Amino acid sequence: MDANQVLEVVEKVLLKRQLAPLEQLILVQSWQGSGYQDMAQNSGYGSNYFKEVGSVLWKSLSEAAGRRVTKKNFQLILKQYYQDESNGGNAQTLPQLINKASISRYIPSSTVETFVRYPGSPLAFDSPFYINRPPVEKLINATLHQPGSLVRVKAPKRMGKSSLLNVVIAHAQTSGYKTVYLDFQEIDTTFFTKLDKFLRWFCGNISSQLHLAPKLDDYWDEDIGSKVSCKNYFERYLLQQIDSPLVLVFNELNRIFEYPNIAIDFLAMLRYWHETAQRVDIWRKLRLVMAHSTENYIELKINQSPFNVGITVELPPFTLEQVQTLAQRYDLNWAASETGALYLERLQLMVGGHPYLVALALYHLCQENITLDVLLGEDAFAEDAINRVSTSIYKQHLRGLLNLLVAEPRLMSAMHQLLTSDEAVELDAITAYKLESMGLVQLDGNRACISCELYRFYFCQELEKQNLALALSRRPLNSYEQEPEKYVRLTEADVLGNFVNLYYFNQYLEAKWLQWQAAMTPLYLIICEIDYFKIYNDRNGIQAGNESLQKIGNCIINCLQHQATLIAYYDTKFAALLPQTDTTTVLELAENIRCQVEALQIERTQFDWDGFPAPVLTVSLGIATTIPDAHNTSGMLIAAAEDALFIAKRKGHNRVNMYPVLNMI
Repeated sequence: MDANQVLEVVEKVLLKRQLAPLEQLILVQSWQGSGYQDMAQNSGYGSNYFKEVGSVLWKSLSEAAGRRVTKKNFQLILKQYYQDESNGGNAQTLPQLINKASISRYIPSSTVETFVRYPGSPLAFDSPFYINRPPVEKLINATLHQPGSLVRVKAPKRMGKSSLLNVVIAHAQTSGYKTVYLDFQEIDTTFFTKLDKFLRWFCGNISSQLHLAPKLDDYWDEDIGSKVSCKNYFERYLLQQIDSPLVLVFNELNRIFEYPNIAIDFLAMLRYWHETAQRVDIWRKLRLVMAHSTENYIELKINQSPFNVGITVELPPFTLEQVQTLAQRYDLNWAASETGALYLERLQLMVGGHPYLVALALYHLCQENITLDVLLGEDAFAEDAINRVSTSIYKQHLRGLLNLLVAEPRLMSAMHQLLTSDEAVELDAITAYKLESMGLVQLDGNRACISCELYRFYFCQELEKQNLALALSRRPLNSYEQEPEKYVRLTEADVLGNFVNLYYFNQYLEAKWLQWQAAMTPLYLIICEIDYFKIYNDRNGIQAGNESLQKIGNCIINCLQHQATLIAYYDTKFAALLPQTDTTTVLELAENIRCQVEALQIERTQFDWDGFPAPVLTVSLGIATTIPDAHNTSGMLIAAAEDALFIAKRKGHNRVNMYPVLNMI
């Protein structure tokens, strides 16, 4: 048996599914005697990741073969299986079985995937749970037959891009094309440090999947640059070695958007290849399919980006008919009735036809984890029903969207407008585009409305929480009960309108933490507290407190306006985030705040103690710093800054104190 026969036996006879590209690589190279360490070289993946994928693969083979299969014994078992099936008790020989599988594997059939999997992972190309969305599949497949073609698939996360790519790859292979699949989520971060390193990984990985020996050093020349070397490698080696079209499929291409220097050059190179195919014959073999999530973007130079060439495919939500078809495949027999169709229409409207949200609801109905009454309630849009759903089966999805909004105050402000309006709201073009990219709104020009009722109720709840936190954070201590009228005047004055509340501050910090962790960004947090401000309020009244807060707040903004990403006010404290700076600068900024506040000369009155507190308002400041990683959290950073502030106050107030670096303790 050769490597191709091994793949056929495993895919068409044993597992009855197409292996993922990495599984194919592990199977073939294991057959050739390579270890995981050898496989990992120049692949962009760690050897531990190969072991994890390999372990799952051997387990699947063990279940299919009815005996334990390991990396060490699978050659012997597959050879025996080949002989038994070809010469043994079955009426059909192995070649007949393979041919039969080749014919039937592209016809959706419940026998291919009989168990119901939890939604969220990509579906196999022949899964009965895959729902076609005409004309998407037909358009892409037709485009792939055009020499030098380029297809761009874009949609928010969990709209079905990866499952669609599996269907596209199966069609390409059925057409006799070579296919290579690259998921940019699986690339080690170290390969994004330099363009040369990234392109060598790119070429090496493609060579491996095509079962060609990597010959990078034969074509790489630093004197002509990485992009030209990469082009030469494709033109003079890879494309010369194959006698059929080559379909390169890129999934989660948006990962490289986090690295603008890599993204701009790489995307410009792909665009150039696409244009070269219109005039150079050998490049006509190349077909590109690129899928990317639309939630996060960087500003790319439009004249260098491939996103304005080729065919663009935007994945639409499910129609009612498609929801009904999927429900029947989940064995929900009531879905075929007229009453069932009415229930599904309410579900489709509630979640806006979002494929993942629809599938998640149908899965829980199928597993009897939830009933239609609980899912929809007497009224599909009743708030109590949606509350129950949003806090259970949709919680993770909704929380992810909230984190994206919190990371961009401008988007959160726009959502507030939309949620408090009964009509479509005119938004600026960039804000409207970003919210649509997240799947949160539907657009008519630049006029936007919330895309579904689930989102409307969930984000209304979150805004109510923020408003409550805002009111509490701006409430002077021990004053509301005593002087409610003055408290109302303070709220109307809104002297702290330039600051976010503590709830929003924490949400923002949590949402950005992983991004800072990936970029290894140094992060500083300053917490500044007005010394003895409670006493000042009690003795001077709310109006004086209001005026003092305004002066001190303006002072802090003036000191930090070019450095801080976000400043919050809560209780009697200000908190400021300062990413990508250094210790010396932060200490100077904190000391400047302390001096400038003292220089305001905001006098106290009615002292009970000789010289205590100070005759003017002062501040104490605590500083903490870290480089976000797997061993620390945003909560640890806040706690460290609070500890530093406590020490500053214990040492006498009106001073700056810095906590040791979190990563060093």
